[in-house]
Amino acid sequence: MKDHEFRPKPLLTKREKEVFELLVQDKTTKEIAQQLFISEKTVRNHISNTMQKLGVKGRSQAVIELVRLGYLKI
Repeated sequence: MKDHEFRPKPLLTKREKEVFELLVQDKTTKEIAQQLFISEKTVRNHISNTMQKLGVKGRSQAVIELVRLGYLKI
């Protein structure tokens, strides 16, 4: 099997990464929703899904873990 045939699935979807990049810029859920043209509920779902993937209980813990893993820069 060649290297390009097997790639692990990325931890975050493109949209989840976009949401957290805006979150660390101190954007509110409403501002993120407006900027990405999605509902506030969808923003909360992306945040919740990411927290579940990381096994953390809050947005702050998710941000810390994403920085630690190299998915976010602050």
